[in-house]
Amino acid sequence: MQTSEQPLKLDPSLTTNPDGFDAHDPPSPELINACVHCGFCLTTCPSYRVIGKEMDSPRGRIYLMEAINKGEAPLSPASVQHFDSCLGCLACTTACPSGVQYDKLIAAVRPQIQRQHQRPLPQRLLRQLIFSLFPYPDRLRLLLAPLALYQRLGLSQLVQKTGVLQRLSPNLAAMESLLPPVTPKCFQDNLPEVVPAQGERRYRVGMILGCVQRVFFTGVNEATARVLAANGCEVVIPRDQGCCSALPAHQGEEAQAEALVRQMIDCFEAAQVDYVIINAAGCGHTLKEYGHILRHDDAYHERAVAFSNRVRDVQEFLMEVGLTATLHPLTPGSLPVVYQDACHLLHGQKISQQPRQLLSQIPGIELRDPLDAALCCGSAGVYNMLQPQVAAELGPMKVTNLLNTGAHLIASANPGCSLQIQRYMPENQILLMHPMELLDRSIRNQPLSGL
Repeated sequence: MQTSEQPLKLDPSLTTNPDGFDAHDPPSPELINACVHCGFCLTTCPSYRVIGKEMDSPRGRIYLMEAINKGEAPLSPASVQHFDSCLGCLACTTACPSGVQYDKLIAAVRPQIQRQHQRPLPQRLLRQLIFSLFPYPDRLRLLLAPLALYQRLGLSQLVQKTGVLQRLSPNLAAMESLLPPVTPKCFQDNLPEVVPAQGERRYRVGMILGCVQRVFFTGVNEATARVLAANGCEVVIPRDQGCCSALPAHQGEEAQAEALVRQMIDCFEAAQVDYVIINAAGCGHTLKEYGHILRHDDAYHERAVAFSNRVRDVQEFLMEVGLTATLHPLTPGSLPVVYQDACHLLHGQKISQQPRQLLSQIPGIELRDPLDAALCCGSAGVYNMLQPQVAAELGPMKVTNLLNTGAHLIASANPGCSLQIQRYMPENQILLMHPMELLDRSIRNQPLSGL
C-alpha cells in the first residue's frame, strides 16, 4: 500500500498533452490537500477492486487532479479514462477518516472534461444518444412500440444469444441487455395531478415521478402515491415536471443539468407543497444538491437551496413523520427480505437505517443484510452503459451476495440498481420489489403469493 511517504509516480502516457483544466471551477486545491493518502478508500472503491490500478482509485484520481492543477500532467485521453472509470458511488467519502470531499472533487472534474477534452466520435455519439433520450420520458416513449415488437418477436433473446451486438458495440449491447419488458403501462401516466389524503390531511407533498421510473416502473410510483395518501398526505403530481437532472449532472453536462433544475424548481414552487418527495435514490441525491448546481445563478441560487431543503426521500420522510396506516402481513409466516443499499442513499444522502426501520414495521418481515452491502452494483446512473466491462463484473458480485443471504425477496429503492440486479439475476431466482410496493401491499392487505 502506498503512503504519503511514497509519492505516486504518474503514468508517462499522461504527460503527452499540455492541455489541462480551465479556470472555471477546477478541483479545489484545498479539498485536494485534505487527502493524506492513507489508502482507506481503496478497498471500498468498486473500480479499484475490478481494475486493480492505483490511478483508478479515489486516491489515485486525487493525485492526478493535483498534477493537472499544477501543470505536471495533462487532461489527456489516458487521464480522462481514469476519471471516467469512477462510478461516483461515493463509498470513499463514507470510508475516509480525513473527511475528504471526493464527491465535490469528481463533480468539478466532470464538466472540465466536457469542456476541455474532445472524446472520440463513437463516445460522443453514445453520450448524445443517452442524454438526448433518458432525461425525457416523452422521447423515451416514442421508442417503446418498436422495442415492444422487438421483444415480442424474440429478437432480444436472439441478439443476446448470438452476441452480435456485443461484438459491434459493447455499450449498445449493455443498453439492450438492461431493457426491462415493455408493457402497456409503460405508455401512460395513470396518476392524477392530485391524490387526496385518506382521513385527516397531515401534509401537502409534491411527488417527483423520475424518468426511467416514470416509464418502466410505473407501479412503483402508483404504490408510492397510495402509501403517502394512506398516511395522511395530499399528493401533488405536477404534469409539467421534468427530469431531476441527475443523469447529466453526474456526467458533467452542466448546461443541460442547470436547465432541468430551473424547470423543476419553477414547477414545484407553483405547487406550493410542504415537502418534495422522491422514491429513487440517485434522483434524491441530486435534488438535494440544487444549491450547488446553481451556485453561480444569482436569480435561482436561493430558490434552489430552499427547494432542496424541502426534498425528502420517501423512506426518510415516512420515518420522520411516522406511519398512521395499519400494516398487515405479506405472507402467512415470516418473510426473509434482503434490503439493497443504493449508493446515493447510503453514501450520498446518509440514509441507511430509515428504510430498514420502515420495512421492519411490516408484520412478519425478517430483514437480512448481505456481505459487502456498501459495494456498488455497477449501475451508477448510466455507468453500466458507458463502462460496461467494469459494470459487468460488479453486477454478479452484488447478486451473489444478495442471494447468499437466503432471502426470498430483494427490496431495492433505486430503478438503476433494480435493472442492474435483474440483469444478472438467474431467471426466476428471487423476487425484487421497491420498499414502497411492499408497504402498499401491506397497507391494502394484499399478500404476496408463492412466497
